[in-house]
Amino acid sequence: MKLRIEDITADAKELTFAEPEAELNRLLELGPAQEFRVAAPIAVTVAYYRAGTGVFVAGRVAAKARAACARCVEDFVTARDREFRYVLTARVMQLHDDKDTREEDVELSSYDRDEIDLSPLVREQMILALSSRALCDENCRGLCPHCGENLNLRQCECRVEIRDSRLAALKSIAARRSS
Repeated sequence: MKLRIEDITADAKELTFAEPEAELNRLLELGPAQEFRVAAPIAVTVAYYRAGTGVFVAGRVAAKARAACARCVEDFVTARDREFRYVLTARVMQLHDDKDTREEDVELSSYDRDEIDLSPLVREQMILALSSRALCDENCRGLCPHCGENLNLRQCECRVEIRDSRLAALKSIAARRSS
């Protein structure tokens, strides 16, 4: 989705659109969250207006993502959404420090030419909405390291023996004394 600069006025306008997921999925394969795939187009709601050469954009992205859990390897779907705000300035303009603007409140970016392409901003925000680790649930118990049983579904019969190689020498001394 592109906004023409000359069409952006001081009066705020709202826009709702669906951003195709194909390019985001291609980017996900290359890097930041390889486990995830966005299952459908990204729902985007944006409000925007212009003040001088600055364009103010605020909105929300939302989509469902699929992944295999890093602990139990089961496929799951998760709803992800994120609010965002940007101040975009003309690339030829010099950015000055604004003591009233906190870094966590606003993302600064720039545009050149006569339009703003929202697609890269939307994809960036959707990537940021994804977890750093794909988990079906925070309390996922994962797989048994011995038999591979999914411990979320049932408890296996494996006997878990915790061995600490640092204590192996002491164990052998204790075994000799008892015999």
